[in-house]
Amino acid sequence: MHEILKRPLLTEKMTKLQEKSQYGFEVDMKANKIEIARAIEKKFRVVVENVRTMRMKGKTKTQLTRRGRFTGKRSDWKKALVTLREGDKIDFLENV
Repeated sequence: MHEILKRPLLTEKMTKLQEKSQYGFEVDMKANKIEIARAIEKKFRVVVENVRTMRMKGKTKTQLTRRGRFTGKRSDWKKALVTLREGDKIDFLENV
């Protein structure tokens, strides 16, 4: 079985959404909404009400060197926005 949850997204926007009990995660590209909800409920012991997913395109990067121009691409990834039940919360800094 593949690892469903890769890492939490700790950005300024996601921190603001935590006030509404919404959390963001980078997840496996093959994971569906049901698997994501089960993984979060099992790992953090909370109740998930809603899961929204989106596929993010990887950025293209260009590097200029003496040998010429090299272009590359970051890999595509999948983001999940999870809404929890009223009163539930996840503390990411608890296990540090």
